Amino acid sequence: MDRDRLITLPKPLHGNGNGRITRYAKPIAELPFAYPESLDDLCPIKFAIANTKAQKQRWRNLIASYHYLGYTTFAGAEGRYLIESSSGTIGAIGFAASPWSCAPRDNYIGWDKATREAWLHLVVGNARFLILPQVRVVNLSSYILSRVARRLPGDWQLAYGYQPVLLETFVESARFTGASYKAANWIRVGQTKGRGKLDRYNQYALSVKEVYLYPLHRNYRSILASPE
Repeated sequence: MDRDRLITLPKPLHGNGNGRITRYAKPIAELPFAYPESLDDLCPIKFAIANTKAQKQRWRNLIASYHYLGYTTFAGAEGRYLIESSSGTIGAIGFAASPWSCAPRDNYIGWDKATREAWLHLVVGNARFLILPQVRVVNLSSYILSRVARRLPGDWQLAYGYQPVLLETFVESARFTGASYKAANWIRVGQTKGRGKLDRYNQYALSVKEVYLYPLHRNYRSILASPE
């Protein structure tokens, strides 16, 4: 069965001029094949790098259709994966360059401006994480987060010539508990002030988000806090 052909999405709503495509007006309620309800039956789970034209389009379609933030282009270095199971595609996850300033993260690491400028590229943000709504498997989210964290450094090395030492993500506290990240041993280090990364003058109120970090190297703090 050609599952790519079965997923025919409606056209998304128009973007807002900054590269963002909002959620589809009428996302598919159910993909036309079923998934098992246990992690053992769903395995093996693999991560396919979205690097072909078809894979990139599939990744964009899934995120635009199902993720509450919709699709937007990533800034800087990036890595996108389709999450594949024994029963087909079950989701998508994406990583991108971290925001320039994040007080909880910066304070936790012990960064001043100069040190942050030197080592920010070694911190990678988990910008999108989607499991399709019809896939309901206990512990699946934390399992995926743990697996992809082991996979990402090597892929980043191949793509960009260096390995990151820390992952970060932002969990909107009004929508999510962060339970999956906690179960995957991510560390909560604080919360944002409800400002966007480009908002220098407190003009745009955004939702407050919990900040979580995940070490990729056991000496990440000494690496990130060392002089250039």
